[in-house]
Amino acid sequence: MKTVLPALQLFTLMITFMFAGNARAQDDVIKIDTDLQTFDVTATDAAGKFVRGLSAKDFKIYEDGQERAVEFFEQTQKANGMRPIAIVFALDISGSVRPDELGRLRDAMRVFIARLADKNASFAITTFGMNVRILQSFTNDGDKLEKAYDKLLREPSGLSTHTYDAVDDAVRLLDRKAPRYRGQIPVKKSIIVVTDGFPVGDTVASSTVIERANKSEISIFTVTLPSFSKISLAPSKKPLPTPLDVSGLAEKTGGKNVYATDKDFEPLFRSLAEDVTASYLLAFYPAEEKRRDGRFHSVKIEIVRKDLIIRQNRVGYTSTTNSQQ
Repeated sequence: MKTVLPALQLFTLMITFMFAGNARAQDDVIKIDTDLQTFDVTATDAAGKFVRGLSAKDFKIYEDGQERAVEFFEQTQKANGMRPIAIVFALDISGSVRPDELGRLRDAMRVFIARLADKNASFAITTFGMNVRILQSFTNDGDKLEKAYDKLLREPSGLSTHTYDAVDDAVRLLDRKAPRYRGQIPVKKSIIVVTDGFPVGDTVASSTVIERANKSEISIFTVTLPSFSKISLAPSKKPLPTPLDVSGLAEKTGGKNVYATDKDFEPLFRSLAEDVTASYLLAFYPAEEKRRDGRFHSVKIEIVRKDLIIRQNRVGYTSTTNSQQ
């Protein structure tokens, strides 16, 4: 049986150092093996609680229906630290969002960032209504984030809610400004969209945003505010799906839809901080003939334990061609 290498050992094997002696190692060019395809996977029990302590043997990877060996496996949050993460907050400031909600949102974001604010985490804050604006690019500087919170309450509202445009801009922001690797470990990238759940006036289609997020390995989490959360009359009191939910924006990128109430902003964001970081990183080598064919290949990840539920951040990958190398 093939043995899955520990994370740092495997990444060391994936890196080629161009140097004549050990003394020059710090200045040498590092080349990452780009053939390796990585996926983020979240595993939960029947109650929706994240399951820790799983190993590579608990998962199976299928490329176009053919099983592939798990070549790399890592849990995002571990006892000895956390995998590096980069998060963009995309905040709805359209006219339908109440000022008191923005105030509670600011406090909840403080709670969220405080749970993750270490040297491995960086955050950016954007707002959207009719236009998208960056309040703060990536930082883990508390003073800069505090100034961004203050700006949030002074942002002018708009008549439209360009949610998909805002998420599309957040994808580009992560691609351009967030590092892909930190300390030879892939950065986990996520977008948290806080909105009333009803996009209006977008120029980019939801399917295009999902495709771009999948290509960039970005998970999207949506928080629907109480101002426009439609609650059913059924005894379960479960929220009715919004157009944002129906689009599959969260589901098809490995994220999650959550619904805020007037009372649970801070507990919800504490839980969301756990959800954003609660994942496993798996990787495999595609079949040799598929690595340069420029085609889309479906990938399905299954879990051996039938009592658990998993979600993956993308449903496949598009390979490069020789001209793209």
